[in-house]
Amino acid sequence: MSSQKTVIVTGASRGLGLNVAQRLVKSGVKVCAISRRSSSELDSLLNDYPDLIRFTSFDFSNPEEITTSWLQNILPDDLPIHGLVNNAATAYDDLVSNMQLDSLESQFRVNVFSPMLLTKLLIRRMILHKTSGSIVHVSSISTQTGYKGLSMYAATKGAIEAFSKNTAREWGARNIRSNCVIPGFMETEMSSNLDKETKARIYKRSSLNQPTSLDSVAETILFMLSDSSHSMTGQNVIVDSGTI
Repeated sequence: MSSQKTVIVTGASRGLGLNVAQRLVKSGVKVCAISRRSSSELDSLLNDYPDLIRFTSFDFSNPEEITTSWLQNILPDDLPIHGLVNNAATAYDDLVSNMQLDSLESQFRVNVFSPMLLTKLLIRRMILHKTSGSIVHVSSISTQTGYKGLSMYAATKGAIEAFSKNTAREWGARNIRSNCVIPGFMETEMSSNLDKETKARIYKRSSLNQPTSLDSVAETILFMLSDSSHSMTGQNVIVDSGTI
């Protein structure tokens, strides 16, 4: 990737988002890291690469606050943006029979409405600057194969996959690409509430009998952001240790 490129990464304070942000800045890409709060790891990255990364605190449970002026405050209007990694998400795990509307709505606000609105603003910025670019949405293997208690979470990710495919069709003529990367179960904060037995059972469902590597997923995201994937759009790229 060229050092002239700027990429927005949401959920960048830990886990996959942090991994992606680290790899981008180390390759010379400017990063706008967005999450509710920073972390010691992200603070270290900010100290090590002050010219390449900046942090903005934002709670994606408030999609109403994502406006053009909000984006301008994060990144000046005259700065082209070349990529977006919609990674921030929250998990509402429960059986369908126990579904609560307020929890369901809160999950859709973070996992669906905010990424959609952020994508809208990014596309407008790309049109303004006549730049080509790549949007990568982070989905979940739960959209491809069932897991007990993940119906509502999978529904949010399935919505994003449909949104991504149609976004790709709408804006391909402008050389704006949209794809989903679909990770298998990873060792992240989102899965930290699972006990060892449950994790082992999940990992045994994969061909490799192991969790999906954060590094592998992050490298796939970087590839989808790069010019090397310029012929790929509207795709769901699965990185799941052979779960499917």
